[in-house]
Amino acid sequence: MSYVTPQEFATKMIDAGEAKIFMSTKDTLIRAYMAGAILALAAAFAVTIAVNTGNFLVASILFPVGFCMLYLLGFDLLTGVFTLAPLAVIAKRPGCTWGGVFRNWGLVFAGNFAGALTTAVFMAIIFTMGFSQEPNAVGQKIGQIGETRTLGYAAAGWAGLLTVFIRAVMCNWMVSTGVVAAMMSNSVSGKIMAMWMPILVFFYLGFEHSIVNMFLFPSGIMLGGNFTWFDYFAYNEIPVVVGNLVGGLTFVGGMIYATHYKTSPSRKAGYEKAPVAAPAE
Repeated sequence: MSYVTPQEFATKMIDAGEAKIFMSTKDTLIRAYMAGAILALAAAFAVTIAVNTGNFLVASILFPVGFCMLYLLGFDLLTGVFTLAPLAVIAKRPGCTWGGVFRNWGLVFAGNFAGALTTAVFMAIIFTMGFSQEPNAVGQKIGQIGETRTLGYAAAGWAGLLTVFIRAVMCNWMVSTGVVAAMMSNSVSGKIMAMWMPILVFFYLGFEHSIVNMFLFPSGIMLGGNFTWFDYFAYNEIPVVVGNLVGGLTFVGGMIYATHYKTSPSRKAGYEKAPVAAPAE
Protein backbone atom coordinates (compact mmCIF):
# COMPACT_ATOMS: atom_id res chain seq x y z
CA MET A 1 0.00 0.00 0.00
CA SER A 2 3.09 2.27 0.31
CA TYR A 3 1.94 4.08 3.43
CA VAL A 4 2.73 7.79 3.69
CA THR A 5 3.10 9.13 7.22
CA PRO A 6 0.90 11.99 8.52
CA GLN A 7 3.88 14.34 8.67
CA GLU A 8 4.57 13.69 4.99
CA PHE A 9 1.02 14.02 3.71
CA ALA A 10 0.48 17.18 5.79
CA THR A 11 3.09 18.82 3.56
CA LYS A 12 1.43 17.31 0.49
CA MET A 13 -1.87 18.92 1.57
CA ILE A 14 -0.26 22.36 1.64
CA ASP A 15 1.42 21.72 -1.72
CA ALA A 16 -1.98 20.76 -3.17
CA GLY A 17 -3.59 23.90 -1.77
CA GLU A 18 -0.88 26.06 -3.29
CA ALA A 19 -1.30 24.38 -6.68
CA LYS A 20 -5.05 25.00 -6.63
CA ILE A 21 -4.61 28.70 -5.84
CA PHE A 22 -2.26 29.18 -8.79
CA MET A 23 -4.15 26.95 -11.24
CA SER A 24 -5.35 28.67 -14.41
CA THR A 25 -9.00 29.67 -14.76
CA LYS A 26 -9.50 27.27 -17.67
CA ASP A 27 -8.11 24.25 -15.84
CA THR A 28 -9.93 25.09 -12.61
CA LEU A 29 -13.30 25.33 -14.38
CA ILE A 30 -12.83 22.17 -16.46
CA ARG A 31 -11.73 20.09 -13.50
CA ALA A 32 -14.55 21.42 -11.33
CA TYR A 33 -17.12 20.84 -14.08
CA MET A 34 -16.10 17.23 -14.54
CA ALA A 35 -16.01 16.62 -10.78
CA GLY A 36 -19.56 17.91 -10.40
CA ALA A 37 -20.81 15.86 -13.35
CA ILE A 38 -19.21 12.60 -12.17
CA LEU A 39 -20.32 12.97 -8.55
CA ALA A 40 -23.85 13.74 -9.73
CA LEU A 41 -23.85 10.58 -11.83
CA ALA A 42 -22.72 8.61 -8.77
CA ALA A 43 -25.62 10.11 -6.81
CA ALA A 44 -28.07 9.06 -9.53
CA PHE A 45 -26.48 5.61 -9.46
CA ALA A 46 -26.91 5.33 -5.69
CA VAL A 47 -30.55 6.48 -5.71
CA THR A 48 -31.30 3.98 -8.49
CA ILE A 49 -29.74 1.18 -6.44
CA ALA A 50 -31.71 2.18 -3.34
CA VAL A 51 -35.01 2.28 -5.23
CA ASN A 52 -34.46 -0.96 -7.15
CA THR A 53 -33.12 -3.00 -4.23
CA GLY A 54 -34.84 -1.31 -1.30
CA ASN A 55 -31.48 -1.42 0.49
CA PHE A 56 -29.84 1.93 1.21
CA LEU A 57 -26.75 0.27 2.67
CA VAL A 58 -25.96 -1.31 -0.70
CA ALA A 59 -26.33 2.10 -2.34
CA SER A 60 -24.01 3.64 0.24
CA ILE A 61 -21.37 0.94 -0.26
CA LEU A 62 -21.32 1.57 -4.02
CA PHE A 63 -21.69 5.37 -4.08
CA PRO A 64 -17.95 6.04 -3.40
CA VAL A 65 -17.08 4.74 -6.88
CA GLY A 66 -17.86 8.22 -8.24
CA PHE A 67 -15.67 9.97 -5.69
CA CYS A 68 -12.78 7.63 -6.43
CA MET A 69 -13.09 8.19 -10.18
CA LEU A 70 -13.04 11.97 -9.99
CA TYR A 71 -10.17 12.03 -7.49
CA LEU A 72 -7.98 9.69 -9.51
CA LEU A 73 -8.66 11.78 -12.62
CA GLY A 74 -7.43 14.91 -10.82
CA PHE A 75 -10.76 16.75 -10.74
CA ASP A 76 -11.78 19.14 -7.94
CA LEU A 77 -14.79 19.36 -5.64
CA LEU A 78 -15.65 22.46 -3.63
CA THR A 79 -15.56 20.36 -0.46
CA GLY A 80 -11.92 19.46 -1.13
CA VAL A 81 -10.65 22.95 -1.94
CA PHE A 82 -12.42 24.27 1.17
CA THR A 83 -9.96 22.15 3.13
CA LEU A 84 -6.77 22.43 1.10
CA ALA A 85 -6.52 25.92 -0.42
CA PRO A 86 -6.51 27.90 2.88
CA LEU A 87 -3.60 25.82 4.21
CA ALA A 88 -1.23 27.37 1.68
CA VAL A 89 -2.11 30.84 3.00
CA ILE A 90 -1.88 29.76 6.63
CA ALA A 91 1.53 28.20 5.91
CA LYS A 92 2.58 31.52 4.29
CA ARG A 93 3.51 30.06 0.92
CA PRO A 94 4.85 32.83 -1.36
CA GLY A 95 2.13 34.48 -3.45
CA CYS A 96 -0.73 32.66 -1.74
CA THR A 97 -3.41 35.09 -0.55
CA TRP A 98 -6.99 34.91 0.69
CA GLY A 99 -7.99 36.61 -2.56
CA GLY A 100 -6.54 33.63 -4.42
CA VAL A 101 -8.40 31.24 -2.14
CA PHE A 102 -11.74 32.98 -2.72
CA ARG A 103 -11.10 33.05 -6.47
CA ASN A 104 -10.50 29.30 -6.43
CA TRP A 105 -13.62 28.64 -4.34
CA GLY A 106 -15.78 30.74 -6.65
CA LEU A 107 -14.54 29.06 -9.82
CA VAL A 108 -14.86 25.57 -8.35
CA PHE A 109 -18.40 26.30 -7.12
CA ALA A 110 -19.40 27.50 -10.59
CA GLY A 111 -17.80 24.52 -12.31
CA ASN A 112 -19.27 21.97 -9.88
CA PHE A 113 -22.74 23.49 -10.25
CA ALA A 114 -22.56 23.50 -14.05
CA GLY A 115 -21.37 19.89 -14.14
CA ALA A 116 -23.98 18.64 -11.68
CA LEU A 117 -26.72 20.55 -13.52
CA THR A 118 -25.66 18.97 -16.82
CA THR A 119 -26.03 15.50 -15.32
CA ALA A 120 -29.34 16.53 -13.74
CA VAL A 121 -30.75 17.51 -17.13
CA PHE A 122 -29.49 14.31 -18.76
CA MET A 123 -30.94 12.09 -16.02
CA ALA A 124 -34.26 13.97 -16.02
CA ILE A 125 -34.55 13.23 -19.76
CA ILE A 126 -33.87 9.54 -19.06
CA PHE A 127 -36.30 9.35 -16.12
CA THR A 128 -39.14 10.92 -18.16
CA MET A 129 -38.49 9.57 -21.67
CA GLY A 130 -37.48 13.01 -22.88
CA PHE A 131 -40.07 14.80 -20.69
CA SER A 132 -42.85 12.99 -22.56
CA GLN A 133 -44.21 11.07 -19.56
CA GLU A 134 -44.32 11.06 -15.77
CA PRO A 135 -41.03 10.36 -13.95
CA ASN A 136 -40.24 6.72 -13.25
CA ALA A 137 -39.79 5.41 -9.70
CA VAL A 138 -36.25 6.76 -9.40
CA GLY A 139 -37.29 10.19 -10.66
CA GLN A 140 -40.18 10.30 -8.20
CA LYS A 141 -37.83 9.40 -5.35
CA ILE A 142 -35.46 12.23 -6.28
CA GLY A 143 -38.39 14.67 -6.18
CA GLN A 144 -39.36 13.41 -2.73
CA ILE A 145 -35.79 13.82 -1.47
CA GLY A 146 -35.82 17.44 -2.60
CA GLU A 147 -39.08 18.19 -0.79
CA THR A 148 -38.02 16.52 2.46
CA ARG A 149 -34.64 18.22 2.61
CA THR A 150 -35.90 21.73 1.87
CA LEU A 151 -39.47 22.11 3.09
CA GLY A 152 -38.79 19.72 5.95
CA TYR A 153 -35.99 21.93 7.26
CA ALA A 154 -38.02 25.08 6.60
CA ALA A 155 -40.97 23.74 8.63
CA ALA A 156 -38.67 23.26 11.63
CA GLY A 157 -37.49 26.88 11.56
CA TRP A 158 -34.16 27.64 13.21
CA ALA A 159 -33.94 24.06 14.46
CA GLY A 160 -34.12 22.91 10.85
CA LEU A 161 -31.34 25.30 9.77
CA LEU A 162 -29.19 24.15 12.68
CA THR A 163 -29.76 20.53 11.68
CA VAL A 164 -28.87 21.03 8.02
CA PHE A 165 -25.77 23.02 9.03
CA ILE A 166 -24.52 20.31 11.41
CA ARG A 167 -25.21 17.62 8.80
CA ALA A 168 -23.09 19.64 6.37
CA VAL A 169 -20.27 20.04 8.91
CA MET A 170 -20.25 16.28 9.55
CA CYS A 171 -20.37 15.60 5.82
CA ASN A 172 -17.20 17.44 4.93
CA TRP A 173 -15.47 16.11 8.02
CA MET A 174 -15.84 12.71 6.37
CA VAL A 175 -15.45 13.75 2.72
CA SER A 176 -12.28 15.75 3.33
CA THR A 177 -10.97 12.88 5.41
CA GLY A 178 -11.39 10.87 2.21
CA VAL A 179 -9.44 13.48 0.23
CA VAL A 180 -6.62 13.42 2.76
CA ALA A 181 -6.74 9.64 3.16
CA ALA A 182 -5.96 9.27 -0.53
CA MET A 183 -2.64 10.99 0.16
CA MET A 184 -1.74 8.27 2.67
CA SER A 185 -0.82 5.86 -0.13
CA ASN A 186 1.22 5.94 -3.32
CA SER A 187 -0.70 3.06 -4.93
CA VAL A 188 -4.04 3.26 -6.74
CA SER A 189 -5.51 0.41 -4.70
CA GLY A 190 -4.38 2.01 -1.46
CA LYS A 191 -5.89 5.37 -2.42
CA ILE A 192 -9.23 3.75 -3.32
CA MET A 193 -9.36 1.77 -0.09
CA ALA A 194 -8.57 4.83 2.02
CA MET A 195 -11.13 7.04 0.24
CA TRP A 196 -13.92 4.49 0.25
CA MET A 197 -14.43 4.24 4.02
CA PRO A 198 -15.23 7.87 5.02
CA ILE A 199 -17.34 8.43 1.88
CA LEU A 200 -19.45 5.38 2.72
CA VAL A 201 -19.96 6.74 6.25
CA PHE A 202 -21.12 10.18 5.11
CA PHE A 203 -23.55 8.83 2.53
CA TYR A 204 -25.17 6.19 4.73
CA LEU A 205 -25.66 8.63 7.60
CA GLY A 206 -27.47 11.07 5.30
CA PHE A 207 -25.14 14.03 5.74
CA GLU A 208 -25.46 17.05 3.44
CA HIS A 209 -22.97 17.41 0.58
CA SER A 210 -23.22 20.66 -1.39
CA ILE A 211 -22.22 19.13 -4.75
CA VAL A 212 -24.45 16.04 -4.43
CA ASN A 213 -27.27 18.48 -3.67
CA MET A 214 -26.45 20.47 -6.82
CA PHE A 215 -27.71 17.37 -8.63
CA LEU A 216 -30.53 16.15 -6.39
CA PHE A 217 -32.43 19.40 -5.96
CA PRO A 218 -32.38 20.81 -9.52
CA SER A 219 -33.32 17.28 -10.63
CA GLY A 220 -36.17 17.24 -8.12
CA ILE A 221 -37.50 20.54 -9.46
CA MET A 222 -37.33 19.31 -13.07
CA LEU A 223 -39.05 16.07 -12.06
CA GLY A 224 -42.00 17.78 -10.42
CA GLY A 225 -40.92 18.10 -6.79
CA ASN A 226 -43.13 20.43 -4.77
CA PHE A 227 -40.47 23.00 -3.87
CA THR A 228 -38.84 26.03 -5.50
CA TRP A 229 -35.37 27.27 -6.37
CA PHE A 230 -35.64 29.67 -3.44
CA ASP A 231 -36.43 26.76 -1.11
CA TYR A 232 -33.41 24.90 -2.45
CA PHE A 233 -30.92 27.72 -1.96
CA ALA A 234 -32.32 29.21 1.28
CA TYR A 235 -33.01 26.00 3.18
CA ASN A 236 -30.32 23.74 1.79
CA GLU A 237 -27.53 24.86 -0.56
CA ILE A 238 -26.41 28.01 1.26
CA PRO A 239 -26.31 26.57 4.80
CA VAL A 240 -24.79 23.36 3.41
CA VAL A 241 -21.96 25.23 1.67
CA VAL A 242 -21.19 27.09 4.91
CA GLY A 243 -21.32 23.87 6.92
CA ASN A 244 -19.08 22.04 4.44
CA LEU A 245 -16.54 24.87 4.74
CA VAL A 246 -16.53 24.71 8.54
CA GLY A 247 -16.35 20.93 8.64
CA GLY A 248 -13.52 20.49 6.17
CA LEU A 249 -11.32 23.38 7.24
CA THR A 250 -11.81 22.94 11.00
CA PHE A 251 -11.92 19.20 11.60
CA VAL A 252 -9.59 18.04 8.82
CA GLY A 253 -7.33 20.73 7.39
CA GLY A 254 -6.90 22.75 10.58
CA MET A 255 -6.38 19.79 12.85
CA ILE A 256 -3.83 18.02 10.63
CA TYR A 257 -1.97 21.28 10.06
CA ALA A 258 -1.87 22.04 13.79
CA THR A 259 -0.56 18.68 14.92
CA HIS A 260 1.28 17.07 11.99
CA TYR A 261 2.72 20.12 10.19
CA LYS A 262 3.21 22.38 13.22
CA THR A 263 4.10 19.65 15.66
CA SER A 264 4.99 20.97 19.11
CA PRO A 265 8.23 19.87 20.77
CA SER A 266 8.00 16.65 22.69
CA ARG A 267 7.79 16.97 26.44
CA LYS A 268 10.84 14.74 26.53
CA ALA A 269 12.93 17.39 24.76
CA GLY A 270 15.54 18.82 27.05
CA TYR A 271 15.07 16.09 29.59
CA GLU A 272 18.35 15.06 31.07
CA LYS A 273 18.47 11.57 32.38
CA ALA A 274 19.60 11.47 35.98
CA PRO A 275 22.93 9.70 36.46
CA VAL A 276 22.65 6.17 37.71
CA ALA A 277 24.25 5.72 41.11
CA ALA A 278 27.02 3.18 41.35
CA PRO A 279 25.85 -0.07 42.97
CA ALA A 280 26.78 -0.44 46.61
CA GLU A 281 29.51 -2.95 47.37
